[in-house]
Amino acid sequence: VQLQASGGGLVQPGGSLRLSCAASGTIFSINAMGWYRQAPGKQRELVATITSGDSTNYADSVKDRSTISRDNAKNTVDLEMNNLKPEDTAVYYCNADGVRLRPGWNYRYYWGQGTQVTVSS
Repeated sequence: VQLQASGGGLVQPGGSLRLSCAASGTIFSINAMGWYRQAPGKQRELVATITSGDSTNYADSVKDRSTISRDNAKNTVDLEMNNLKPEDTAVYYCNADGVRLRPGWNYRYYWGQGTQVTVSS
């Protein structure tokens, strides 16, 4: 299973961006997909997650200006962030958790390669 993320880049404060991630490979089901981020010198932290039933969870720092969405059929997850702030600068990682490659197989989790988001004027 591979997670391919896209959509990062340089954004001005107050701007918006959309991160996209697609999971490919032999996949039977994915419980949750989401985004995490890691700023220099800090631990990786949750940004937002969404389950296969569309239950969402957001970090307090982004919940009023972000929307996570998912296409279960395509195994994709998108994150739209608005009113970006310099403190949003980080490497953003896509995550797939509770992945079953075949019915009845054990759950696994996967990380994407990360995409840099820089918020600066």
